[in-house]
Amino acid sequence: MVNTGRKDEKGLGRAVKPLLILGAALIALAACDTAIPDSGGGVGFDDYASYELDRARRDALLRGEPQDPALNQPGIVTPVAPQAGSPQPGVDSTALAAAGIGVQTDRDGVIDNSGDDGLRSAGVQASPGNAAPVLVGNAGISDEQDFDAVAERETIESDAARREQQAAAYQLVDAGALPERNGATGPNIVAYALDAPNELGQERYSRSLLSGQNRFIRNCSKYRSPDEAQRDFLSRGGPERDRLGIDPDGDGFACGWDPRPFRQAAAAAAGN
Repeated sequence: MVNTGRKDEKGLGRAVKPLLILGAALIALAACDTAIPDSGGGVGFDDYASYELDRARRDALLRGEPQDPALNQPGIVTPVAPQAGSPQPGVDSTALAAAGIGVQTDRDGVIDNSGDDGLRSAGVQASPGNAAPVLVGNAGISDEQDFDAVAERETIESDAARREQQAAAYQLVDAGALPERNGATGPNIVAYALDAPNELGQERYSRSLLSGQNRFIRNCSKYRSPDEAQRDFLSRGGPERDRLGIDPDGDGFACGWDPRPFRQAAAAAAGN
């Protein structure tokens, strides 16, 4: 009986020993594993919601709107809106002034850090109650037709003195006699136009073959008008003779002179 009990104890010891070794190994593995920190609700939930609240509160401050009490919940930090023209924290104001940030120069060149826009405050405010601006010192606009403006600077005596000055400066030019017309004006082209039996372009007189187009253009360019050319043409023996070649078609009218205006004027005078 004694020997049997010892054998059982040895067998139980052999069975428990592997279990103890396995348990020790599991404990060692658990000790080597890194603990995972608790991140709360995660970035996609509580943190993003806080970000949205902060941004809404900041936008309301920048627009000058009253804050919603729901935004100022405990645990939420309210950002402070920066003052206009003030330097940002951590940046030297001297460096900002040297860069032209947050400062304003008036007309005398003095730097003003008050933050007020002088040019904007001095400008005309758009309001229906504001009167129309008055132009001052515009030399191009006369106010002589404005009774109130003239009455302020003129009196009866000053107006009379000004009229006397204008009368003294007025000059009356006497009309002179018309110059006498020289009787030697040449042939009467009006009488010739009324007496000519043919129309412009109708050949009536024979012309030489030497009266070419080039000669016609060259000689007609010497006259100031067709009337002058016709007078000279008649004075040189025209219309029978054409010494200068200024009537190559033989109608009796030099350099394209047209008798029709004279005939129409005579017909209109006769009709009246």
